[in-house]
Amino acid sequence: MISGCQLRDAIISGSNNIIRSKKLVNDLNIFPVPDGDTGTNMSMTIGAAATAFAELSKDASAAEVAKKAASAMLRGARGNSGVILSLIFRGFSKGCADAEEASAETLVRSLEIGVEDAYQAVMNPTEGTMLTVARIAAERGRKAIALMDELNVVEIWDTICMGAEEALKATPDLLPVLKKAGVVDAGGKGLCLIFEGMMSVFKNNVMIESGLSEDEKKTETEEFFRNVAAEFDSEITFTYCTEFIVGRDSTILTNPSVLRKYLEGIGDCVVVVDDDEIIKVHVHTEDPGKALQKGLEFGSLLTIKIENMKEQHRKAGEENEAAKAKAETVSHQQTFEPKEPTKEVGFVVVSAGDGLKGLFMDLGCDNVVSGGQTMNPSTEDIVAAVLATPAKTVFVLPNNKNIILAAEQAIPMVTDRTLVVVPTKTIPQGISAMLAFDGEAEGEEAKKAMLAAAERVDTGLVTFAARDSEFGGRKIKQGDVMGLKNGKLDCVEKDAVSACVKIAKALTNKTTSFITLIYGEDVTEQEAEKAKQKISSRLKGDTEITVVNGGQPVYYFIISVESEPV
Repeated sequence: MISGCQLRDAIISGSNNIIRSKKLVNDLNIFPVPDGDTGTNMSMTIGAAATAFAELSKDASAAEVAKKAASAMLRGARGNSGVILSLIFRGFSKGCADAEEASAETLVRSLEIGVEDAYQAVMNPTEGTMLTVARIAAERGRKAIALMDELNVVEIWDTICMGAEEALKATPDLLPVLKKAGVVDAGGKGLCLIFEGMMSVFKNNVMIESGLSEDEKKTETEEFFRNVAAEFDSEITFTYCTEFIVGRDSTILTNPSVLRKYLEGIGDCVVVVDDDEIIKVHVHTEDPGKALQKGLEFGSLLTIKIENMKEQHRKAGEENEAAKAKAETVSHQQTFEPKEPTKEVGFVVVSAGDGLKGLFMDLGCDNVVSGGQTMNPSTEDIVAAVLATPAKTVFVLPNNKNIILAAEQAIPMVTDRTLVVVPTKTIPQGISAMLAFDGEAEGEEAKKAMLAAAERVDTGLVTFAARDSEFGGRKIKQGDVMGLKNGKLDCVEKDAVSACVKIAKALTNKTTSFITLIYGEDVTEQEAEKAKQKISSRLKGDTEITVVNGGQPVYYFIISVESEPV
């Protein structure tokens, strides 16, 4: 049998194991476009569980450990691989329900439940991915239980690990693109590493170390509430950034909204998020003691963090230029203040770049979650933005296929308003969807109209190769400029303007009516205008071309091509 303590240590060991091999998993990504890498997303997702265990007592049951892990991983899930991983571990929460200890049967059943949930969550499950690895691992575990007279947790988990490894080796045979690249599935490899880390505890009671220093660990694990001391430049209204977690007293039935309203009266930047077990609080105030005292009315204080933002700001001003650049990075991190749903409809979109943020705000968006290809926001980030949108129905536009699942997982986490995810996969799709919104339509009807508009838009992308690779019969060197046509590699050029012109021309036809060139932070206005002139000279008819400064990272150009319906 596996105790709660052993299960907790096993999950931490699994987290550490993928953290130490994160680069290995990231390097398995077959497409050379810089993205929210699989190893990073998975390590941050399970890392959220490892961090959350600090809130548990040492004698917590297997059920309590599994529930805490599932809740933390769902809130911290990043990217498709992170969401799938969180769903697999949610199976442990269901399978271990009310269990003081976990038996071999419990572990196998938990994995089976997690696999079933993960397959159901993915619209079109693809074999040869981490889904396959998890499924076959569970199947091997089930077969082993049927053959064993005496069930042994270590032997069963060893069989699960071996089944996962066998499935991983077979992924190239199921996905030709993996075979051509000569790699196994990145998500599957990450899952194997996590299972191996857990096995170390089950078999030898040895927790694998992450190999990171304390400073590196702090960098690796994004805290739920970010340190926003550098956010306010020279004007800080309140001195103390106060964060604490309250362990809820089950006998106290007062709604946490009372706590939030009180904090709004003594400070700003208030965030109060709760579930059945805890209340997480963030507030900027002049009197942290009052905030903590009010928190005690709901239960006991589990953790407390108080920082003097004015002092931090003063010290930051004395740092050298390198430290200032780092502080500037921190200053762009977001905080969202929850608001009561008062108006009928609101919008949350995901995008990166000040220009794109301004564009979406001009289109009527309430909140923009900073993120995209290299910065997959967590489910929790999306929930925070939704709760900060004062609307009864909130439409969320992910604008990236790797963020859609994380957005969909936010739906059951929001209970005081309706969340509708419009599964836009690109920025141009998001823009068209916003423009197509019909205020007279109901939620699902409006979603259909927005999605229909999004699907009429072609998207071109110009970016750089993050690594040497061979893709689609082309040899690509790190740093090469690549042009993508609706997500597929179309050309490799020496400069961004040439690639932009080539992709735009490839996407246009006789019915094309409008082209938008959104240029990024590494492209000058002169280069963008040059691309516009070259495209215009090669087109016939009255196609209108607009240039927008998106300021986005990663992509030199995002190209939107709209055509008249035929």
